[in-house]
Amino acid sequence: MTEHPTSHEGRQPLAARPQERARPRQEAAAGLPSDVPAQPGGPTVPGQDAPAQDAPGGAIRPGGPQRPAAPGGPGSPGAVAVAVSPQPPGGDGLARREGDRLRFVGAATRRIARGIDLDEIVLGLCRATVPTFSDEILVYLRDPLPVGDERPVAPFVLRLRRSDRLRLSDAEGEELVLVPDPDPTPAAELCEVRGGGALAEVLRGVRPVFGDSAAAKAALAELLGPEHPLPGGLRAVLAPLRGRRRVIGAAVFLRRPERAGFEPNDLLVAAQLATHTALGIDKAVLYGREAYIADELQRTMLPDSLPQPTGVRLASRYLPAAETARVGGDWYDAIPLPGSRVALVVGDVMGHSMTSAAIMGQLRTTAQTLAGLDLPPQEVLHHLDEQAQRLGENRMATCMYAVYDPVSHRITVANAGHPPPILLHLGGRAEVLRVPPGAPIGVGGVDFEAVELDAPAGATLLLYTDGLVESRLRDVWTGIEQLRERLAATAQLTGPDHSPPLEALCDDVLDMLGPGDRDDDIALLAARFDGIAPSDVAYWFLEPEDAAPGRARRLARRALARWDLEELTDSVELLISEVVTNAVRYAERPVTLRLLRTDVLRCEVGDDSPQLPRQRRARDTDEGGRGLFLVNRLARRWGATRLSGGKVVWFELATRT
Repeated sequence: MTEHPTSHEGRQPLAARPQERARPRQEAAAGLPSDVPAQPGGPTVPGQDAPAQDAPGGAIRPGGPQRPAAPGGPGSPGAVAVAVSPQPPGGDGLARREGDRLRFVGAATRRIARGIDLDEIVLGLCRATVPTFSDEILVYLRDPLPVGDERPVAPFVLRLRRSDRLRLSDAEGEELVLVPDPDPTPAAELCEVRGGGALAEVLRGVRPVFGDSAAAKAALAELLGPEHPLPGGLRAVLAPLRGRRRVIGAAVFLRRPERAGFEPNDLLVAAQLATHTALGIDKAVLYGREAYIADELQRTMLPDSLPQPTGVRLASRYLPAAETARVGGDWYDAIPLPGSRVALVVGDVMGHSMTSAAIMGQLRTTAQTLAGLDLPPQEVLHHLDEQAQRLGENRMATCMYAVYDPVSHRITVANAGHPPPILLHLGGRAEVLRVPPGAPIGVGGVDFEAVELDAPAGATLLLYTDGLVESRLRDVWTGIEQLRERLAATAQLTGPDHSPPLEALCDDVLDMLGPGDRDDDIALLAARFDGIAPSDVAYWFLEPEDAAPGRARRLARRALARWDLEELTDSVELLISEVVTNAVRYAERPVTLRLLRTDVLRCEVGDDSPQLPRQRRARDTDEGGRGLFLVNRLARRWGATRLSGGKVVWFELATRT
């Protein structure tokens, strides 16, 4: 339903002239064009570029009087009185009528063009035409709507997308008003358009047709459904909605019997409305597909879920720069490393476009590959810098790469032009870590430096991109200080002995963003350091000799007895014996054996051979080759990781059955 201004200053309300109330109703039923009484400052012509005309409903209904509706569309609680005045006789009335029709088409197409998504465009068509052009409208669209050059399926289905209807109130003692009609014309929800049918022929013709023609009657019967015949006396115009390449729907304009029927010129109006609506729908569908592709690209570039490494808890957030720019170059990652360590990565590629997202995806993949090689943080940044240069010129990015070791409670950090991380201590003190700033990735020929810092249990490390702390309203260092103060204030609320919940902490950090603070996309990664207590770690060196598997079994048995995990003794001894035997076979230096007790029991065996073991099916005549088969069957999880100086084979067992 069309929105209308609520002020009608200078108009004589019909309620003030009860003796004339019957005549305006008769004129409305006859569909005569209306004239607007003179107001102070000159006559006001509906449809002119005046402040009131920008409101929907400023257009004149071609072929009938102006009938303003309640503001806000159908369902609006209020209704507005309709003012109807006599039509000037002769040629002046015809000229006025044609001018009103042109102004209506201009106002209606502007309203339709305002819409961005599909529902807004269809709503704009309905509110622009009801009641100014028709008393009711039915809008059918293809289901599903074709996108771009997609080959449509046949036969296709039309679905009723929206219907609007208004009626004049007949309440005695009240002004003539327009109110939403709760009982619209019944119509089928779905219609299958069969090739060669009457509806298909009308849609193929593209031009609007009067509903009383033979072809239109059969087409309307097919569209509305055999169980929903068109009520007698209704005048209709059936207008196909044709986009850039094909018909995508149909609009049905209806007028009640008491109103003047459609004129030949009204077909031109319906054609204009249908064309602008169809082109707008095509635009909205293409925009929706682009937004979907952008969302999918961004989603696949970022991790679906964060891992759950031993000794650390993780939480993350990502916010796009704006609803219209949902992809960007910011990313975060958490990568499990050998020895129960974890790499924490946050990066920011310059810009927030499809290109930035594509570069970000390549750098993130490269960082994951380098992390799998267990390279030091500064070496990872060095190789990322080389990769950015290979991608092309001006492929700039900042990156923070940190490795946390829960056993030693230390963290190693290397920086490439990124804002420094903030460490929130258990007591509530928040400090900005002093790490070498470094140069952004892509500059080339720059050395990166790493620093090793304490990571006490209970502390929280916050890695973020500059979109969180920098905007047009504040510089980056001001934003960093505000972030530090916000973290400290949040920690004070939970007390000195408790750390704030990670998820709530991330939400609270994002709440510091005010109006004008969202100039760039934001990536946020928070890590809560729980660590592994020294009493839960057992570590040994084993000489690469035949007696090593037996010694490993005895050491593991003692550790399990100390941890009250005797029920795992048989499984652990069997698996350790198989893994250590395989390591001793190829090692030239001492083999390392480490047991970690957390929520699971983790066993790690390291040697200096870079060759990773592979599970294979042993033949019946083979004496070996079944060790990894046993590990795979008995362990909860297992894996092997290549190190710069060898490899680590690990497996985990549940501590509670």
